[in-house]
Amino acid sequence: MIRRFCTYGLEFKDSDSFTHDWCTLIPALELEYKTTIHSSIGKTPEMLEKSWNPILPYDTLKKDLVDIHPTESSFELILDKARHHANRSPKKLKDSFAGPFLIKALHGPNSVQLELTGELMNKHPAFPVSIMKPYSSSDKESFPLRNKPPLEIPPLEEGEEKKTVKFLKERRTRNKKESEYFVSYRIPTQEDEWILEKDIKNSEKLLRSFRNESKARIEN
Repeated sequence: MIRRFCTYGLEFKDSDSFTHDWCTLIPALELEYKTTIHSSIGKTPEMLEKSWNPILPYDTLKKDLVDIHPTESSFELILDKARHHANRSPKKLKDSFAGPFLIKALHGPNSVQLELTGELMNKHPAFPVSIMKPYSSSDKESFPLRNKPPLEIPPLEEGEEKKTVKFLKERRTRNKKESEYFVSYRIPTQEDEWILEKDIKNSEKLLRSFRNESKARIEN
């Protein structure tokens, strides 16, 4: 770069036949040299010396282009949104039903509690009977190439089905944060005990009944 400037002598003509004095171009040469990434150091001399690069005329031109075309600044964001929607399959192509899932408990004639697995584990397990459908395995003779994932049935803990809370008797607060309830089980041989609210199965229905009974006792 420096050799090219020096070989022209005191004056030279550019491609447009304009005559220049090479001395007047030294500041531009210095700026170009200091803002160019050097292969030996992997960064610009300005960044190495001052830890920042000066604003170049090219940066100003880029800003003007963004001001002229405001959509350019948000194009990358729009592209990311388009990719997100492209990865989602159309609603018509999705499965009509999810599952199969194990029915864990019945809550009256209109509601069931399922043992959810996979992506639906964090969903509320109670669903209306009207949207349930019996599970039937795929016919291998009619559809030999259809590969169904194995049914995931989580193992039930020992005594889980037997130990079912019938109703709540009393409430107390432990450590000023957690609530405990004195519960009675459906099987008479199981002794009543204090358990945490988070450990009570079907706690919403039981807590609603407990609050209604407590409110009725206060009013009387």
